[in-house]
Amino acid sequence: MVSENILTAFILTLLAGLATGIGSAIAFFANHTNRKFLSFSLGLSAGVMIYVSFVELLQGAQGMLAQILGHRSGSLLAAAAFFGGIVVAALIDKLVPAADNPHEMKSLESMQHPPHDRRKLMRMGLMTALVITIHNFPEGIATFTAAVENPELGIAIAIAIAIHNIPEGIAVSVPIYYATQDKKKAFKWSFLSGMSEPLGALIAFLVLTPFLTPVVMSCVLAAVGGIMVFISFDELLPAAREFGEHHISIYGLIAGMAVMALSLILL
Repeated sequence: MVSENILTAFILTLLAGLATGIGSAIAFFANHTNRKFLSFSLGLSAGVMIYVSFVELLQGAQGMLAQILGHRSGSLLAAAAFFGGIVVAALIDKLVPAADNPHEMKSLESMQHPPHDRRKLMRMGLMTALVITIHNFPEGIATFTAAVENPELGIAIAIAIAIHNIPEGIAVSVPIYYATQDKKKAFKWSFLSGMSEPLGALIAFLVLTPFLTPVVMSCVLAAVGGIMVFISFDELLPAAREFGEHHISIYGLIAGMAVMALSLILL
């Protein structure tokens, strides 16, 4: 690992996780969901992730592994790691019941008329917090490993993940608030669920550091690309279309790709 990038990587991962707190603040102070803005933002996040995954992470991993192992072997290993990342993300998602999945997005309007059973509400909020914690581990690993290798790339990924963490903060805080009438408690649980991002980064640092040869690092980055592609197609784009018009999410997707392309060229 590039040691001077490690602190930057931890900070970026922490900031991405803290975005769940922004979701809590929106839930407490906004009266309605700005559906078009949220749709565009989620599409933008997906565009950044998809472009980075295919153009930077997978392509970079293939190039490095081809130099070390030869073109065919290196390309095969990079592709295997990429699809391995997709499988890992899919398995994590599969283990979570749809009813408790925080990526089944909810609008503020729908959550301002919750069921009257406070115990059910509390369970809903705590289950969502637990599920987000599980989901955010690979996202923390993705942000951290990318930022260690390339801090500019890490910034882009951290921003994309932060955008998609905002609705998760809403999903945690609103049911807990209605169950307890305590904004501090609702914010606390939302905040704690977001902390799984830096925890994932810490685990990546502790587990991967002893084994981080150029081959392993390339495989990890390719797998990170796979994770982000799955998140984009399984979570971000469906949620973006649900919150707004189809074209708005596509405009956001294209804008995210364009911004990422320009930043990679200019930085």
